[in-house]
Amino acid sequence: MRTLLLMAVGVLAVSLSGPLMAAMVVPPLAIAFWRNAMATALLAPSAVSTRRTELTGLGGRRLLLVSASGLALALHFGTWVTSLTLTSVASATALVCLQIGWVVAWQLLRGERFRAGVVAGLVVAFAGVLVVSGVDLTLSVEALVGDLLALVGGMAAAAYMLVGSRARRTMTTTTYTFVCYGTCALFLAVACLVSGQELAGYDGRQWLLLLAVTLTAQLMGHSVFNHLLATTGPMVVSLALLLEVPGAALLAAWILGQRPPLEALLGLLVILAGMALVVLNNTAPKAEPSLEAPLD
Repeated sequence: MRTLLLMAVGVLAVSLSGPLMAAMVVPPLAIAFWRNAMATALLAPSAVSTRRTELTGLGGRRLLLVSASGLALALHFGTWVTSLTLTSVASATALVCLQIGWVVAWQLLRGERFRAGVVAGLVVAFAGVLVVSGVDLTLSVEALVGDLLALVGGMAAAAYMLVGSRARRTMTTTTYTFVCYGTCALFLAVACLVSGQELAGYDGRQWLLLLAVTLTAQLMGHSVFNHLLATTGPMVVSLALLLEVPGAALLAAWILGQRPPLEALLGLLVILAGMALVVLNNTAPKAEPSLEAPLD
């Protein structure tokens, strides 16, 4: 019962990410910056007080890996949050959740072998992408661009998982998360300055929304699913993570009044079915990076 309750809290937390960010009038790169900067600040007291020796000893290859992970995370957030301004929350969330599929696709290209159900699931999921993108193209070119940005965001999330899984072999979760989020925020701050997106000057409601998305999706969702990975089977956790897609769609309909066309919803269901096939059939040991806690 406790596990189911925690899973429900985690799914709700990550499902709030898209709708909350789409409701803001803050520039997308600034949203991405602040949720990572705030998370870094909130993690700092614990990291500095309990991991001081590990932090001061961080260098060389370990620092390079966690920095590369932070760069991939910055690319993920930068593209995905921007996609929310161009396409529906439902489409953007479903497409970015293909990150598990991109990890498996990368492993297939490297010569790793999986069950036929994994490959079939990838084919089904990417067929769903064509459906969603085709429908969005009939709505506007802008919506299609949003879909493409969400796909890139999913690829970047896959890179974050693969690089991050290597970095975390030699450091604690607290140290890794603190340094990775901080590095990500630094890259996003530079991106904001280069693109001219304002980092301040918002009203109180916008700051409350930024804090809300940081506390829910960035910290609560991440923490809950990391805990569940230690107490529950990774397959169950991965399947639970897929519930973010319908969860975000329902919350976007309630909070923002977004109701995608029926054809797009069918495409989202096809993507979900494909990703469920991938998770259920994916028993390869090296596929474990795809089972990390959610990013969104």
